[in-house]
Amino acid sequence: MPLKGIRVLDFGRYIAGPYCAALLADYGADVIRIEAPGGNDDRYTVPVADDGSGAMFMQMSRAKRCLALKPGSVEGREIVRRLVETADVVIANMPYDALVKLGLDYDSLSAINPRVILATASAFGSDGPLASRVGFDAVGQAMSGTVHLTGTADQPYRAQVNYVDFGTALHCAFGVMLALREREATGKGQCVSGSLLGTALAMSNALTIDHALNGIDRQPIGNRAFSSAPTDVFRTRDGWILTQIVGAPIFARWAALVERPELVDDPLYASDILRGDNGAELSAIMQRWCIERTSADAIAELAAARVPAAPVLRAGEALAQPQVTAMGLVEPVGYPGALGTIPVIRAPIHLSASDKVNPARAPQVGEHSDAILAELGYDAEAISALRAARII
Repeated sequence: MPLKGIRVLDFGRYIAGPYCAALLADYGADVIRIEAPGGNDDRYTVPVADDGSGAMFMQMSRAKRCLALKPGSVEGREIVRRLVETADVVIANMPYDALVKLGLDYDSLSAINPRVILATASAFGSDGPLASRVGFDAVGQAMSGTVHLTGTADQPYRAQVNYVDFGTALHCAFGVMLALREREATGKGQCVSGSLLGTALAMSNALTIDHALNGIDRQPIGNRAFSSAPTDVFRTRDGWILTQIVGAPIFARWAALVERPELVDDPLYASDILRGDNGAELSAIMQRWCIERTSADAIAELAAARVPAAPVLRAGEALAQPQVTAMGLVEPVGYPGALGTIPVIRAPIHLSASDKVNPARAPQVGEHSDAILAELGYDAEAISALRAARII
């Protein structure tokens, strides 16, 4: 396992921190999730088990151990200090003042363990006029320009999937791996900082470059695309499909399929950007073609012509696809009192010479507290006293 022997302390909340830690756990890191004795709020989002643990928690906390702890108490700070002495990475996506209050800022951590790496993510970073403000995924979406360009002119839409949070987690995991590599040479840790706004702007950067250099103030165009066509969502006889037609060869194959080969030589559609600019008519042609077919028939014909297309699936249909099974993406795990088997998807990458750890479920609140404290040198009597005092 590439990360065997790496200990990670996960003080994360919701997605940006916990998903970063989950990615490290997938490849062998010993990840200890620290949460309040009654469980953190993010444990209980969209409950799927008798103890209230939620769908997001099942994904974010796979293969982790859980220490239930009050880190702000005198006893809790001592436990954190001992944990930091043994840790390689600390993950805490919270504002800087909260890090300082809990002694999780880099200066405090490195004073205990100079080799430790702190990975932190905030809404707006540590500098600037918004640095002290809090925020979630949708704040990054809105401030990156993408919400304005999604939906219609009179109603912007945010994405339901928290791609800014997930992207920040990925960037932070990348940063942790860089810091671990650097530590091999220097012997010293460092602070890895990510932000929701930074991630959102990185992901929308092509749009902002377009505006900066071309001066075009683009407006929302529904499901169409600015730089290709017909890229859109279309109604069929029994549902919806999506096509994404990029590049002259694919456009030519599409034009032949819909029996409009003359479109290839039309100057209005001579390039991707021109097809995007004049995409309304191309979408209308495709819509007339789609409405005469079922989704399955339309997808089959498009696939035969090697034109990228997909059915618009519901969440309940997504994991049932034969392709998902063939790729081995779903790795089901159990959980005490869950309403069923948890269909977890771990890091969707494959290393030719290294594998992930075996699938493991998320922990219950404080499930591993005694074992973790014993590793730190606490005996049974001391652990009982901490529990009686509600420190753990």
